[in-house]
Amino acid sequence: MTEGTLALALGAGMLAAVNPCGFALLPAYLTLLIVGGEQTTGARAVGRALGLTAAMTLGFAAVFAVFGLAIAPVASGVQQHLPWVTLILGLLLVALGVWLLAGHEIKMPTLTRGRLGRRAKPKPLTRSFGSMAGFGAGYAVASLTCTIGPFLAVVVAGFRSDSVAVGVLLFLTYAAGMGLVVGTVAVAVALAKDSVVGRLRRTGRWVPRASGALLVVSGAYVAYYAWWETRVLAGANPDDPVIGAAARVQRAMVDLVQAPGPWGWLLIGLVLVTVGLALHRRRSHRELRAADSAR
Repeated sequence: MTEGTLALALGAGMLAAVNPCGFALLPAYLTLLIVGGEQTTGARAVGRALGLTAAMTLGFAAVFAVFGLAIAPVASGVQQHLPWVTLILGLLLVALGVWLLAGHEIKMPTLTRGRLGRRAKPKPLTRSFGSMAGFGAGYAVASLTCTIGPFLAVVVAGFRSDSVAVGVLLFLTYAAGMGLVVGTVAVAVALAKDSVVGRLRRTGRWVPRASGALLVVSGAYVAYYAWWETRVLAGANPDDPVIGAAARVQRAMVDLVQAPGPWGWLLIGLVLVTVGLALHRRRSHRELRAADSAR
């Protein structure tokens, strides 16, 4: 194995975040970060974004591990059914968006009970590690048709031609590439939620509703893409104006991902984390001074 192979695995993972099949799920994930969970600030907002991105990346990588290593021998028989799973995922996102547009919050039911034996109150969706891991798994399933080829060529080939250790390293590098892009963007959104979105939220409830509209659009495209895939697999003409327009948007996103390169994304992420810590420290000092002056 060479450094070029590791770079190839890292690059493949980064592009997996904006692949043609599932790129619409990235804004859907960022939308869930905006509307879900409590209002956090500074370092907490950054830590929460990184933690949830880790959960989402774990779910994404787990699906690729199972599919690439266990199902690859019969991949052709499985892939033809994947669009139906993607269709269901898209419709679920549309339902979540409609729910937000109606003015509701997204809550996850819990099976745990409180001190008095009563069932605990539902938690916001994005406070659940499991729910974000599940979203990552859905992201992976929707992306398999477009990304399984590079994954098999880089990661699975490493298992077969080199060693298990090399294959594991390539797999972790692939997952890190995906997490690097998603995590950096998630931290940026978390800081925006802390400042701009947080202030706008206090002026009314239009931000959750706008986020719901974005979820509806993202989910509708994911479902439409799945329906288009089923028609193409059945022999229909692949030319489609909606898919063509979305492909141009996706190519622009790929250009944005490729422009900074891995080191550029890492630098951007470190800068954002530093900004989050600085904001948290400044806010803490301000609160301490306010408390001292109130005494």
